[in-house]
Amino acid sequence: MPQKDTAATHAFWLAGRQATGEASFDVTSPWDGRVVGTVSVPTDAQVEEAVAAAYAVRDEFAATPAHVRAAALDHVGRRLVERTEDIARLISAENGKPIKWARGEVGRAVSVFRFAAEEARRFNGGESQRLDTDAGGQGRLALTRRFPKGVVLGIAPFNFPLNLCAHKIAPAIAAGVPIVLKPAPATPLSGLLIGELLAGTELPAGSWSILPVPNDRMPALVQDERLPVISFTGSEKVGYAIMDSVPRKHCTLELGGNGAAVVLADWASDEDLDRAAQRIAAFSNYQGGQSCISVQRVIADTSVYDRLLPRIVAAVEAQVTGDPADDATDVGPLVSQEAAERVEAWVQEAVEAGATVLTGGKRDGASYAPTVLADVPAGVTIAREEVFGPVLTVTKADGEAAAFAAVNDSKYGLQAGVFTHDLQAAFRAHRVLEVGGVVIGDVPSYRADQMPYGGAKQSGVGREGVKFAMDDYTYERVMVLTGLAL
Repeated sequence: MPQKDTAATHAFWLAGRQATGEASFDVTSPWDGRVVGTVSVPTDAQVEEAVAAAYAVRDEFAATPAHVRAAALDHVGRRLVERTEDIARLISAENGKPIKWARGEVGRAVSVFRFAAEEARRFNGGESQRLDTDAGGQGRLALTRRFPKGVVLGIAPFNFPLNLCAHKIAPAIAAGVPIVLKPAPATPLSGLLIGELLAGTELPAGSWSILPVPNDRMPALVQDERLPVISFTGSEKVGYAIMDSVPRKHCTLELGGNGAAVVLADWASDEDLDRAAQRIAAFSNYQGGQSCISVQRVIADTSVYDRLLPRIVAAVEAQVTGDPADDATDVGPLVSQEAAERVEAWVQEAVEAGATVLTGGKRDGASYAPTVLADVPAGVTIAREEVFGPVLTVTKADGEAAAFAAVNDSKYGLQAGVFTHDLQAAFRAHRVLEVGGVVIGDVPSYRADQMPYGGAKQSGVGREGVKFAMDDYTYERVMVLTGLAL
């Protein structure tokens, strides 16, 4: 029988108030299987109540003064700062994320709410245009403002259980758009905690709900016409299934990637190669590799490959694995044993096809050892799909053009990192690489929460980043004023 941290059942948040349903489920630690908490599940009638409340309040919420929305967002940010350590421990317990990375996630969520508060204060001020540039527009002025497309259904993943919930809900509040948020079933506690903080604000009832609805009950929510906007972060398969099922809805999809780090020939000093190896090792394994922009592929110029490869292997072997609650741990377990078994199977397939394991390649329960593979055949699963685990492949490329072509030889296009000092090469990378973001002088795993974030090809549709999500949740409406003395 798994040991329980607490006997308390966590309520969910229905139209801004706490509620419990008739059923519940346990949230367990991927590290040791203990029960971290028990979560109440909303009934169908309660889900209907939340959706109806969001739909009913949409006009009132859109008209809420900016200072009210900004104050609510500021409040959440302050409370996150005050409770950083407790919240980080919660993230680590339910997700298996090492505590050092969990603290960083809390810090990022603080930034998201701060950026959202700032945007709430300046959003929708209006843009004016003189229309008397043509004779027919004499005396006319156009004023363009943004208005909500409708209630948002936000669907968040398990890998950043606090910050990616923040990226759904904070922009919605900032723009005055009601939101029904569904946290991941594996990691609902961090999302529910945001509700606890929002409950201390003066936002109108119905403007937000946080519902831990099981995945098998999601189709009805996805299809509900009162939820015309869907913001989804998760797997490619599920994301495109959602979009295909509601072709007339507005969908933002943040899906998979197989992030590449390119090391060009000019990145050649011992200091350069040491830094690249350290960054690659850290960010192929942070979050257990369970990040859409973790380093999955290293593509090194032939001239530096032989000097870089042993450095990468040594840096990966130096990653500390173990209990995620230990400050020294760099790499904890994956979210479940099933996830680790999938990674194990993909590595085994690659090895049987001719790949070489340079380090790692072993599973222990839900944990998978940080792994480096060389000589990986192009057709195996791990070369083509998102591994979402602590596994890195290393290949060589003969020159910049070949390296960039290798990056683009993927159905994904989220972000890429390019290690170079050459400004012209940086601009060529920006022009040529078919990705949503190019990071120069570092790995692809850098994300600032205010910048536009999203991918090309099958990495998704639309952009997150607070202001860009607010734009995504709203549309432009023009008012033409007539008979003015311009």
